[in-house]
Amino acid sequence: MPQPTAICVYCGSSSGRHPEYAEQARAFGTEMARRGIALVYGGGKVGLMGVVADAVLAGGGKVIGVIPRQLVELEVAHPGLSELVVVETMHQRKTRMYELSEAFVALPGGFGTMDEMFEMLTWAQLGLHRYPCAFLDVRGYYRDLRTMMEHMVDENFVRPEQRDSIWFGDDMTALFDWMQTYEGSYIPKRIDTSSVSA
Repeated sequence: MPQPTAICVYCGSSSGRHPEYAEQARAFGTEMARRGIALVYGGGKVGLMGVVADAVLAGGGKVIGVIPRQLVELEVAHPGLSELVVVETMHQRKTRMYELSEAFVALPGGFGTMDEMFEMLTWAQLGLHRYPCAFLDVRGYYRDLRTMMEHMVDENFVRPEQRDSIWFGDDMTALFDWMQTYEGSYIPKRIDTSSVSA
């Protein structure tokens, strides 16, 4: 695929324990702006969410935030975005972020980041989209998650091709290069017919 015009970034509303998390979020946002790629994200101004948004804005890039009404105050909605979309539910938020994006990248984050990213991985598994999904592995944050995915493959719950379609790494240049050469394909989920009663 060509370079995506908009990347959905999932990341923490906290900045984490180590300064490197924010440093890499800032660097990622700066690189997005330099490449002319719009940011789609959760709309907050706190934590890594705010850092990456501010970096894209500082670089002259476009930032679209999508946030549920009940989280406008809790996640402190960013007041300076190119566009802030306020929706009613989390399901609407995830759907709208998907509709606006051509790639999905997870920076370090917590339960919300995992929920949103794994929904996109599941949708890809079901053939609902063929966009690249990647984990930017700052400080080895996603090392154990990658090991868990290997375990899923070993235990026959995930196909090797599905695991291999996901990018893990800490090199931003390599990530952007990978997205430009990504060729999405639908890999049907393996169904074990032996567990289905006649």
